[in-house]
Amino acid sequence: MSSSTVGVGADDLVTGEAVALDLPHAGLGLRICSGIIDLVVGFAALWGLQWVAYSLAGAGDDALVGAAITIATIGAMVAIPTTFETVTRGKTLGHLALGLRTVRDDAGPISFRHAVTRAMVGVIEIYGCLGMPALICAVFNRRAKRFGDLLAGTYVVRDRQKVALPPPPEMPPHLAAWAAGADIAPLPDALAAAIRQFLSRTGSFSPGIREELGQRLLAEATPFMAPAPPPGNHPEWVLMALLAERRSRDAARLQRDQALRAKVVPPDQLEPGRR
Repeated sequence: MSSSTVGVGADDLVTGEAVALDLPHAGLGLRICSGIIDLVVGFAALWGLQWVAYSLAGAGDDALVGAAITIATIGAMVAIPTTFETVTRGKTLGHLALGLRTVRDDAGPISFRHAVTRAMVGVIEIYGCLGMPALICAVFNRRAKRFGDLLAGTYVVRDRQKVALPPPPEMPPHLAAWAAGADIAPLPDALAAAIRQFLSRTGSFSPGIREELGQRLLAEATPFMAPAPPPGNHPEWVLMALLAERRSRDAARLQRDQALRAKVVPPDQLEPGRR
């Protein structure tokens, strides 16, 4: 494991601000309840559409009746779930009821391709086998994925879960003057995330591992600082000063950008998220 991945788990989403967020996946119980709801709704839609197709086709032409029932089946099992999940960006009726959402493996919103893959595989593992393959697959998968999720590259998260951000590091007072005058380049996202996660979890490491990881992270971050920090400082103090100063400078830059936009564009013409 390289130091650029220290403290960043496989389930962490690293945002553009280099903050690793742990998106909690939906547990097996929630997925079973959601699947039951979707299964009941799906069979109800299937029977309803087949009855409508049979009524419209009439009982005299067997070929027409068969074609109409086939179209209704495809509509109920594939077209409707795909459309619904695409429009809602990853929600089925079961997900809506239980506060869940389907996302990509990188935690981004799913597209039509992901939704149609899940729906087509679901015809076999959910409707054809009453969900047993999906249940068995979810039991042995750490993210409770079914086969449709494995093929589509998705998993289900708890959409109503509040994600707690780690508190930002504070500036060590004795390094404030050095940090204010230093030339600090933007850190790579992976390195910044690793430093932030390391500082938030230092208490979970043994003293030897903690010292080793701190030295490794400082060695990777040193090329982005000029001049070098004063000698004799603990690596964790320097890393805290580095992130605190970068955060302060980024906040000042955003304030300057907002003030410039306010001068150029009238406030009533700004987008709601930028006012």
